[in-house]
Amino acid sequence: MSFADLKSKRQSKSRRTYVSCPSDAPHTSGPLLPQVIADPWANKDAQLPTPPDDNADLHILPRGDLYKELPSWLAVRESTSSGRSLWNHGSTNIRPGDVILSLRPHVFTLSTTYLDSHCSGCAGSPVSGLKRCTGCRKVWYCTSTCQNNDWPTHKLECTAIQNWSAEAPSDKVSVPSDAVRCLGRILWRIRRRGVGSIWVKEIQAMQSNRKSIHPSAVEGHTHLAQSVVRYLGASSPTELEDYGIMSAADLVDLISRFIINTVALTTPSLTPIGVAVSPLIALINHSCTPNVVVVFPRSRKDSRDEPVAKVAALRNIAPGEEILMSYVDTTLPKSLRQMTLTETYNFQCHCKACTKSGGVDPREAVWCPKACGGTCPIPTESNLAENRISGCTNCGAAINDPDAVMDVVRVGQEALHKATNLQDNNKAKSLTANIISVLISAGLTPSTHPLLALLKLHQTLLISSFPTPLTQEVLNETIRISGKYSVGLSAILDEGHPVRAMSLVELGKLLAVDEPSPPTSQPKNGSFPPSGPARLKAAYETLLRARKELLIGFGRQTEGGEVGDGVRETLVTLEKELEVWSTRIRNVLEDTPS
Repeated sequence: MSFADLKSKRQSKSRRTYVSCPSDAPHTSGPLLPQVIADPWANKDAQLPTPPDDNADLHILPRGDLYKELPSWLAVRESTSSGRSLWNHGSTNIRPGDVILSLRPHVFTLSTTYLDSHCSGCAGSPVSGLKRCTGCRKVWYCTSTCQNNDWPTHKLECTAIQNWSAEAPSDKVSVPSDAVRCLGRILWRIRRRGVGSIWVKEIQAMQSNRKSIHPSAVEGHTHLAQSVVRYLGASSPTELEDYGIMSAADLVDLISRFIINTVALTTPSLTPIGVAVSPLIALINHSCTPNVVVVFPRSRKDSRDEPVAKVAALRNIAPGEEILMSYVDTTLPKSLRQMTLTETYNFQCHCKACTKSGGVDPREAVWCPKACGGTCPIPTESNLAENRISGCTNCGAAINDPDAVMDVVRVGQEALHKATNLQDNNKAKSLTANIISVLISAGLTPSTHPLLALLKLHQTLLISSFPTPLTQEVLNETIRISGKYSVGLSAILDEGHPVRAMSLVELGKLLAVDEPSPPTSQPKNGSFPPSGPARLKAAYETLLRARKELLIGFGRQTEGGEVGDGVRETLVTLEKELEVWSTRIRNVLEDTPS
């Protein structure tokens, strides 16, 4: 597993169309998006809590020569408790969909899996035409421009990869990991630019946890440091001085800065393909209820500076409010989020999602046993020991068998881990299908972990193994799973969150697929998915909603990027098909004798 894959599991990551979509575009209800469990803590427009007393020393840092790309209405502040952070220093609200930062990372690398399918100069994925480096024969470029622009760094990387490959015990490890290659690129640029350059100063200004590395992370830091030294071909400490590494502490600082400040480099559809480092984005602190996201939407109009990271606002950010992103997957329950934050970043989160008491967290909920429409919190061992089992939020009914619910959740987590690591897709698909059925029967809501993660995994497995020809049964099952997954996300993530927006794009496109063998009669009212014109209409409405959310999560300025372009084209096609159906119906009605 690459460093990008590990980072993407911790992060909640994250375009213009020419089809009109009014601001009050309808959200499809009924069978398309069944009952959603509202997050009782998700007051979308509320400001985050005022910094605690230990932030009383919070002060604005002078910019000096650093962060030239930082807009004047954003300020860097610092305190002893939270370090450096980014704040809205303007006089007006930052609105949902505003792009507050747009920049190319200081450095990025592709994961080994994607080296032969994506350009190492711009991270793009052309349909054809990639050209391989004739030296290392591991790195590819889409154009001579990308290759020439990358050459000052790749000429050093090329030799390092060849030397590494020559010493590798097998082909599986003949290319160093994305983390090693990214750190190599950072060090070569430090040597070329000089330690006094602005570029290097911004890298060195990033937060380091060297003095407080979690015990579980020490081995990983050590292995990565040793691999980087080997990759550079250094045989003594003095050979590292040209890279600004004057001691072992300097090397550990660099490793720490890299691990806690990288973001996942993703495709426009949010697939993690590598790692990226941006000192400006690294200033943004964490919250499990973030108000911004980092995405790489790309643009068909201009790819000269790609990859370009966009930091887009998810909701109103008031003057004097901190800019916050999430370092972890916010669909996970609190215990798993806190564990990841502690082990990787060595802090505990105190955002409202982690400290709010009362209500039911939609990530850990079961439906009311009396089917009143309310939910109950999933019981825990500590609750049972203290005889504190909360009832339904609506009617107060208690869960009949708390032990059984806890057992089902544990089995679901084990199945998720096993299915994720299975090499046989058919076995994984069978496992996820069975355990999803068990979890739903036990009353888990679609937003509850691990059901939500299993729904996503099962959807991916179904799509990747579509039979030829595609059958109506498989298509309908995939749509139903996709619908449940979208409902689950809607209970947790803000409107416009890119993960939520992409789930709607996937659902809409599945609904738009031609039915292999549509039923001869219309399904019963309320059944999902519908058929015929009703399915086309559901696809159209879902993609309209997806487009509206894309313009938030990917920023209005990007107009949806590549994904938005695809949605626009599909909407235009669906409009034409729906018009054909309407014309046929009118003709039939006109020809029918009264």
